[in-house]
Order: sequence, then structure tokens, then C-alpha cells
Amino acid sequence: MLFWSVFGASIASALIPLINIEAILAVSISQAPSATWGLVIAATIGQMLGKILWYWGGMHVDRAPWVSRHLQKPKAKASLDRWHERAEGRPWFTAGLLFVSASIGFPPYAVTAVLAGILRVPFWVFFVTGLLGRGLRFWAVVGGTSSVMHLFQ
Repeated sequence: MLFWSVFGASIASALIPLINIEAILAVSISQAPSATWGLVIAATIGQMLGKILWYWGGMHVDRAPWVSRHLQKPKAKASLDRWHERAEGRPWFTAGLLFVSASIGFPPYAVTAVLAGILRVPFWVFFVTGLLGRGLRFWAVVGGTSSVMHLFQ
């Protein structure tokens, strides 16, 4: 049951950044240390399912009339053009940025997921770098939680 709770919470936290999956994961692991890796997997997969919606939203964001109007403004258009230039023909830069964002959260991964969709980053690049980055992030949470738990034993 805890697995599915963490899984659901991780999807929710991917969609609503105010929900802190790291805190939920840490508390869940402290309650069931034997389920650690299952909970890390649940959080990782759940987060990516939620982030896929951000990615998909980025791919279709230009369908919203107010977004289209905003993207036609010179400043917004110049910014988007700069990102296209940075990403175009530089798959390692793009994958690296997605991985760093997924693992450390800077730039915020929800924003990066939308940008990946707008820039039409191949889905498999987005998904694999996100799985690896989120998995590493949650593995670090596990390590931190374990360290704190040992202090109180």
C-alpha cells in the first residue's frame, strides 16, 4: 500500500510543484526501511509519468491563443530562438541539461520538461535522462534519510 501511496504522491508532486516528494519519500522510508528501493522506484516512475504531461504540454503549448500571442513578442521570440540555437545539433548539451535539471532541480525540472517539449527534444532523450536524474535524486534522498536515521538509533 505504501508503494502505491508514494507512486500517487510522486505523480501529484510532478504536476504540482508545491508537493514535496522528497519529504514524502524520506518519511515513507523511515516508516518502512525494508521497502526503500521499491519506494525509490515508485517515486522515480511516478515523477516521470507526471513530467511527461509537462513535456506533452510543451509540445502543444502553441495551440493556446494567449501563448501564441506571447511567443510572437520580440523578447519571447528571441529567448526561444536562443534556446533553439543552444539545443539544435547539440544532443549532449540537451541531454546534459535535462539530466542536471532532473537530478538537482536547477533549472526547475517542470520548466525544463516544458522547454524540452517546445524544442521537440526526442521523447526517449527526455524520458531516459529524466529517469536517470530523478532516480539519482531519490537515491540521494535515501542516503540522507539513512544517515539521519542512524543518528537517532
